[in-house]
Amino acid sequence: MAADSEPESEVFEITDFTTASEWERFISKVEEVLNDWKLIGNSSGKPLEKGIFTSGTWEEKSDEISFADFKFSVTHHYLVQESTDKEGKDELLEDVIPQSMQDLLCMNNDFPPRAHCLVRWYGLREFVVIAPAAHSDAVLSESKCNLLLSSVSIALGNTGSQVPLFVQIHQKWRRMYVGECQGPSVRTDFEMVHLRKVPNQYTHLSGLLDIFKSKIGCPLTPLPPVSIAIRFTYVLQDWQQYFWPQQPPDIDALVGGEVGGLEFGKLPFGACEDPISELHLATTWPHLTEGIIVDNDVYSDLDPIQAPHWSVRVRKAENPQCLLGDFVTEFFKICRRKESTDEILGRSAFEEEGKEIADISHALSKLTEPTPVPIHKLSVSNMVHTAKKKIRKHRGVEESPLNNDVLNTILLFLFPDAASEKTLDGTTSTDNNNPPSESEDYNLYNQFKSAPSDSLTYKLALCLCMINFYHGGLKGVAHLWQEFVLEMRFRWENNFLIPGLANGPPDLRCCLLHQKLQMLNCCIERKKARDEGKKTSTSDNVTNLYPGDTGKAGDQLGPDNLKETDKEKGEVGKSWDSWSDSEEEFFECLSDTEELKGNGQDSSKKGGPKEMANLRPEGRLYQHGKLTLLHNGEPLYIPVTQEPAPMTEDLLEEQSEVLAKLGTSAEGAHLRARMQSACLLSDMESFKAANPGCFLEDFVRWYSPRDYIEEEVIDEKGNVVLKGELSARMKIPSNMWVEAWETAKPIPARRQRRLFDDTREAEKVLHYLAIQKPADLARHLLPCVIHAAVLKVKEEENLENISSVKKIIKQIISHSSKVLHFPNPEDKKLEEIIHQITNVEALIARAQSLKAKFGTEKCEQEEEKEDLERFVSCLLEQPEVLVTGAGRGHAGRIIHKLFVSAQRLTESSDEAAAMTPPEEEFKRMGSAEERRQNSVSDFPPPAGREFILRTTVPRPAPYSKALPQRMYSVLTKEEFRLAGAFSSDTSFF
Repeated sequence: MAADSEPESEVFEITDFTTASEWERFISKVEEVLNDWKLIGNSSGKPLEKGIFTSGTWEEKSDEISFADFKFSVTHHYLVQESTDKEGKDELLEDVIPQSMQDLLCMNNDFPPRAHCLVRWYGLREFVVIAPAAHSDAVLSESKCNLLLSSVSIALGNTGSQVPLFVQIHQKWRRMYVGECQGPSVRTDFEMVHLRKVPNQYTHLSGLLDIFKSKIGCPLTPLPPVSIAIRFTYVLQDWQQYFWPQQPPDIDALVGGEVGGLEFGKLPFGACEDPISELHLATTWPHLTEGIIVDNDVYSDLDPIQAPHWSVRVRKAENPQCLLGDFVTEFFKICRRKESTDEILGRSAFEEEGKEIADISHALSKLTEPTPVPIHKLSVSNMVHTAKKKIRKHRGVEESPLNNDVLNTILLFLFPDAASEKTLDGTTSTDNNNPPSESEDYNLYNQFKSAPSDSLTYKLALCLCMINFYHGGLKGVAHLWQEFVLEMRFRWENNFLIPGLANGPPDLRCCLLHQKLQMLNCCIERKKARDEGKKTSTSDNVTNLYPGDTGKAGDQLGPDNLKETDKEKGEVGKSWDSWSDSEEEFFECLSDTEELKGNGQDSSKKGGPKEMANLRPEGRLYQHGKLTLLHNGEPLYIPVTQEPAPMTEDLLEEQSEVLAKLGTSAEGAHLRARMQSACLLSDMESFKAANPGCFLEDFVRWYSPRDYIEEEVIDEKGNVVLKGELSARMKIPSNMWVEAWETAKPIPARRQRRLFDDTREAEKVLHYLAIQKPADLARHLLPCVIHAAVLKVKEEENLENISSVKKIIKQIISHSSKVLHFPNPEDKKLEEIIHQITNVEALIARAQSLKAKFGTEKCEQEEEKEDLERFVSCLLEQPEVLVTGAGRGHAGRIIHKLFVSAQRLTESSDEAAAMTPPEEEFKRMGSAEERRQNSVSDFPPPAGREFILRTTVPRPAPYSKALPQRMYSVLTKEEFRLAGAFSSDTSFF
């Protein structure tokens, strides 16, 4: 048995050599990818059009495969083209060489300005690259390179693919590729040489031709002609003869209302450094043959002036420092600061002088003694006096963040009415402003939720922005804001309207800070009218009719009701002359108490319509047309009414929250309706006082005509008469209008409790302003700063007229309106907007720089000027621009002068010569031939030299098929590269 078991054990040790190896699996994966991407079979396409590599669309597909545990990425790069009809052409295409081999000889797309390096070196429209997946991995050993190349060759042979397949070897920064392309009985090998230094014998065309011919090894004695394309690239870096037109602002300048060399209210613009760092001139000889050109180590015919094609590209400075972008960015940084104004300036910033007095009697006497309101002449010195006095107590004058000159200039800019010698009566708040424009730019504040460009808020934002950048930074901002708040209180206490704000209630389309200032202006206006009314009432006690100030309100209240338009037009004028700062009022003088008794307004007496008809009318504004009271036929009078309280958006939010908390119960709904009908009740009381004996129907006819329905009916005598009645909703039981009418007493507006307590609201606004931190202030005003920056960019763009910039500005406006319209936008989105504005500023600065260098404004001929402007515009938008007329065209001559001037500055050691204008120097040197004889070179040595050598020869035997051969070479200071594509016949060799 033991003997039988031995042979059995040997059988189990047999190795199965049919199992696929890792190498075979790798080849299989390559074939699978080629099949998946349908890169098998004949490849055909239309001949390449000129410039298609740049103007066409390139796409790529990627996949990942592995050789054992080493991962490779496979990428298919291809130019998107219209598909061609292949039916019926298969027989004709059998003997045709692959499309990629034909592309090797195509001359329409030599030296594309923007393309993959393999496209530039070999002129291919489609290829596949296999490269190590990890960026740090590299195929370094020769055996591994050969193994990969063998894998590629086998995969192409097995699939029949005619797409060139490359393998990336060595480190990725070297861009070293080897590859292969197979077709029916033909093969092209792609090889490459990469050196750090150029060998001396290959620094010219003759040496490169020797390499090319020796590599081809053509057995024919008369060698077919070699086609040559040459490009030399010259770099201009020295712009010393053309100073950058943007002068940096003088920070110390302060002349005639200018700070930092800039007028307040105007943002700076432009790059601080030249945004164009280099100009690259490419001189090209596209079609040369071996015999007609000489270029060796002794002599060269390749004079750039004589080149038939010139093309130019500009290299832009990376992230140039731009003034407008820096201004907005620095202001935005304040938003992240957490210090309060008190912490920045010291605890005494808003201290009251009275706090330092310990004796309580002083405070009591201050409350009891009457204090006349002085009407000062408003001046800058008055404005800053109080704040300066407080600050000096705790720190020296020299420590103030802003000096007096700067501060006075800013305050005069913000409050131009302070320069007036007349006593301010505050009759208008927009005397010093331009009339509102209906232009699109002016209305931009609606989209940005900022403030009108002629408003105080907008000017304040610009001033704070400039102070932050030039004068004191965060401390300067805190100091100016402190002065601003003190000025607001000064104006409130002395009844001076704030300039630069539109009349009327707060505009909810603007930022909250602007609304607060408008609210304060409303308070000042009401207080001023009331104080003036008190003066008139002391001189004249009989005041039954009140001269008008502002209009009838109430049109916002009364659910679902609006007053008739013709009634609203007439509802202007009311008096606040007998109102006081308290919410409830006691009339202690004899005439007032007698008046109350005479009118039956005793608290214990509820007079009905009959009793009311005997009351003396009060608070009439004027008679309303032909309308009469329904029951007694007396004329209907429009009463003097209170205006509804103006509201800012934060107050509206608070009110809506309170109303929402009342819930949906019947009691909550009733209470909500009562809260919303305060203005309705006030108007009813005023109407009853002006029209004794009136009924609810009379009030509805005036207040909400749509709720009083009149119909023509025939009476008993047969006459057609009008009969009116209240609408259905007014007849609903427990209707709010009916309830309010029953509770309303005939009290004129001047004796009612105030709907709008201006004293309380003004103190709330002033407190709100005082507690704002610089960060809060910056967030409030950032929309105004962005608004101003966009307007500045639009203004500069109009001067330059760049079509691409117009589109970007529209995108910025659209993006900004979405971001800024909502409260508390994200910092990241705000940074994006500022970054977009900075990019546009750099674009416009580049246009200004190029126009200055090419002297577009100096052109006398209109046609030449238009050509130059078009050329400059193309330089900004396109990667490379062809120079019309090469070196002999108008733009070419300017470029030539730029290079001549730069060479003169480089080569000449004579300082006096350096001061000579470039045009004179150009003329002095004479013609190009004379300059060559004087050994003065117009151009520096080329920074890069590119050669493309092509021919079609039979290879490897004389009887082989004639196939395309190509070699690309580039010579620079840093590298020497040869990229060859050599085709051979695999059938006849």
